[in-house]
Amino acid sequence: MIRWFHFAAPQNFFALSAKLWPACMILATLLAVAGLWIGLGVAPVDAQQGEGYRIIFVHVPASWMSMVIYVAMAFWSFVGLVFHTRLSALMTRALAPTGAIFAFLSLWTGAFWGKPMWGTWWVWDARLTSELILFFLYLGFIALTSAIDDPKRGDKAGALIALVGSINVPIIYFSVKWWNTLHQGATITMTEAPSMAHAMLLAMLLMALSFWAYAIGIVLLRVRGLILERERQSQWLREWALSGKQNREHA
Repeated sequence: MIRWFHFAAPQNFFALSAKLWPACMILATLLAVAGLWIGLGVAPVDAQQGEGYRIIFVHVPASWMSMVIYVAMAFWSFVGLVFHTRLSALMTRALAPTGAIFAFLSLWTGAFWGKPMWGTWWVWDARLTSELILFFLYLGFIALTSAIDDPKRGDKAGALIALVGSINVPIIYFSVKWWNTLHQGATITMTEAPSMAHAMLLAMLLMALSFWAYAIGIVLLRVRGLILERERQSQWLREWALSGKQNREHA
């Protein structure tokens, strides 16, 4: 049985993350290689969009992750505000840069996809606009929390942005259903069979899993850095540094 509250303490999570993040990064690399190989070399050419559709193997998983990460930020913000756990704020701060990267990647690849499909790099489409707002929410969170010198005040301010901004996530997801947009609807849903070839679907899922593994790995690594910064005066961190120094001397 996993003792979840045991790992809520920064010192315990610090030790756990040291074991997890390298494995996540290796897994992300292997999944990305397999996904790109199938997506670029095995999956058939799309009958309507030709070779240009292959950018979806990066664009769609990146768009998924940009929304999932913001929901995760809102979750950790809620936990931090309710239970006052130190790790929650660190998780929220660590998630934001990765979410911003995925949101930017979604917009950038979407522009490259939109040019041959729509004849323009950008349109003020409901989904594109709401995704752009999500990117600005990430940047706003990072800027605000970095500008406030007091970490606790910065954590609370960032938590409020994360919670309020989470309203934008369902708007992104349902925008193609609520409004008439140029952006195509969902190809993969929970209620209907996928409308794409099996090789395309496999490549898409492998890339999505790769992005998941990368996000988890890089967030764990970033949390470790934040823990070192926040807990630098803690007794456990001094003992950890001392034990590491002794191990290097013995080696």
